[in-house]
Amino acid sequence: MNRIISRLFFVLTLLFSVGALAANQLDGVRIWAAPESTRVVFDLTAKPSYTHSTLVGPDRLVLDLSDTQSKVALGKIANNSKLVKRVRLSKPPAKGILRLVIDLNRPVNANLFSLPPTAPYGNRLVVDLEEKTSESKAIVAPPSSLRDIIVAIDAGHGGDDPGSIGPSGLYEKKIAFEIAKRVQAKIDATPGMKAVLTRTGDYYIHPNKRSELARKHRADLLVSIHADAFTSPNPRGASVWVLSMRRANSEIGRWLEQKEKHSELLGGAGEIIQNADNEQYLAMTLLDMSMDRSMAISHSIAGDVLKELGKVTDLHKNLPESASLAALKSPDIPSILVETGFISNPKEESLLKSSSHQERLAKAIHTGVLRYFETNPPSDSLIASRANSQHKVSRGESLSVIAAQYGISVISLKQANNLKSDTLRVGQKLVIPKG
Repeated sequence: MNRIISRLFFVLTLLFSVGALAANQLDGVRIWAAPESTRVVFDLTAKPSYTHSTLVGPDRLVLDLSDTQSKVALGKIANNSKLVKRVRLSKPPAKGILRLVIDLNRPVNANLFSLPPTAPYGNRLVVDLEEKTSESKAIVAPPSSLRDIIVAIDAGHGGDDPGSIGPSGLYEKKIAFEIAKRVQAKIDATPGMKAVLTRTGDYYIHPNKRSELARKHRADLLVSIHADAFTSPNPRGASVWVLSMRRANSEIGRWLEQKEKHSELLGGAGEIIQNADNEQYLAMTLLDMSMDRSMAISHSIAGDVLKELGKVTDLHKNLPESASLAALKSPDIPSILVETGFISNPKEESLLKSSSHQERLAKAIHTGVLRYFETNPPSDSLIASRANSQHKVSRGESLSVIAAQYGISVISLKQANNLKSDTLRVGQKLVIPKG
């Protein structure tokens, strides 16, 4: 009898142990704060089964995780969020449920989803919180006859999204941010240009939001900075990417369905066509024109940047490539994505970690961007007012006639065009220096 009781006790103990092991375990909580949003990440040992609800008076988000246990000291979680007051436990509605409460400082919109294990993280439940605000409007610069050219610099990944990870454990998000800050400094030091960062710290921004931030600042260009990776350590070299025509067309279609955004995307023209009977066709025509112009500019800038990168590092692609990339989803804003090198290649990872190499890459990106805008400045920009104009030689024109027309000397005209003689040919383009 004693033996039977002992065996029964052993089986019950084993069953209890298996049940305990089967339960999900909350291993940690991480709060990533951005200026206008916050991401809360719950690290778990298995895929979560959960429900959630929002409550007011005070504002809070309640999470119920089935078959889950926790030993996390929630009171010690690092938190610099303006939206999240704290994360705490609460009395569960039933046995086996872990109830978590996110106390909020103000009303929010919440988006919840689970993520499977991806190095260096395991299973996760992600809670994205955004403050409830009225429709954001584009930042409008004060009236001025001349303006700065705005370049949005997008450091890829961030927060709980590390991007690719190098052999030594180097995160792509760190490399992208370091190079982005260097590019920003160079652009801000260029008279007539101004840079804005899509993220100013180590936090996550959804790819959809990155182009929206660029549009909000009325950017003339979006430059997204990344580091490439592959399953083997062999590939190396930088490349520059632009939006594919297929992705651009799908985005145009999505925009056409959002009539309330036509004025945002098309400026004053959007407001004019809003009440027109043929609004859809007119909007499509204007958006197509905007897309064609934007993609042509993107290809040109990509070529200039790639040419400069080739002077300071190996190139993986000798010509700009096109792809359906989330960071380049706005066909109304010229956009390029720069892969600064392969972080999965040990030698290249070491280079990307080097501050001197980061500086060379940043200088190459800046030089390529500046070259394009010096040659093709927006007409209302400060750079356009300083830029040299061009003159196409017509039949019967001479250097003296052209110099007199622009009020400059023949000597300065010859020097600006590196001319060794006074001979001109019809159709020749001459740079006209500022008088």
